[in-house]
Amino acid sequence: MISIGDRSEIPLPTSAYNLSIVLIGVSHPGNLGAVCRTILNYGFVQLRLVNPQCDPNDIEARNRAKHAGRVLDGCTVHASLEDATTDASLIIGTSGKREIGSKTNFRHFVYPWELAERLEQFDGNVCLVFGEEGKGMSTEDLEKCDYLVTLPTWEGYPIANLSHAVNACVYELHRSRVLARQGKEAGIPDIVPLERGIPPELKQVLMQTVRELADALPGNDERRKSFGHSLSRSIMRSMPTKGEANRLIGGLLDATTAIQYVEGNEAWRSQRRRKISREEE
Repeated sequence: MISIGDRSEIPLPTSAYNLSIVLIGVSHPGNLGAVCRTILNYGFVQLRLVNPQCDPNDIEARNRAKHAGRVLDGCTVHASLEDATTDASLIIGTSGKREIGSKTNFRHFVYPWELAERLEQFDGNVCLVFGEEGKGMSTEDLEKCDYLVTLPTWEGYPIANLSHAVNACVYELHRSRVLARQGKEAGIPDIVPLERGIPPELKQVLMQTVRELADALPGNDERRKSFGHSLSRSIMRSMPTKGEANRLIGGLLDATTAIQYVEGNEAWRSQRRRKISREEE
């Protein structure tokens, strides 16, 4: 098992923009710690606190942050939203209060995935602002923002927990980076394949391996044929990766050899192999 320490040297992902998360009046140290953890989960570290009602050094905040203590260590404290965003080229507010009527005049909302699209080519400082737990951002502070983000929550209960709201936003921002640059920079290593298909040539080899296993089974031709079709379709429905397909090929070859050996079929000796090649046309 790989521990967090084994990957501590992986650099943070990069973006054209520079993102800071701004929390106004955060009052629960547990929420503060959870926010730190979630933003570092997605490769962001800059946190700014406006009139916080809890101490970044609170033991509960530290405990909830887990290995994201570096975010608490580096956070800055400000007396006002204006002070916290003086260097921002873009100030984005958040709100779950999607009232109808006159109150919507300045509430031009976008969803988190739209935010990610808008920021892809933006190369300035961005402040993403969240309000106090249970209250959200005040109308006065919302008016200071360039535009607003809201979550696609159910209208019957639209207000999300602070750390959950932060998570939803930074997830979409990092998702956009992963889709565009996974495997192309050290901060986004190519560990989980984005493409689940396999090349036609490898598929043919895999299907040949399935047929050979089916042919080695005891019983009549109908039973063997039915097994081969069922196994082939089950495998392809799972959309294996290249690595998974190659491991399946190795295991199926071993299973075929074992069945041939038990059945006294000399093919286990004459045709035994660890690799398989495409059948001759």
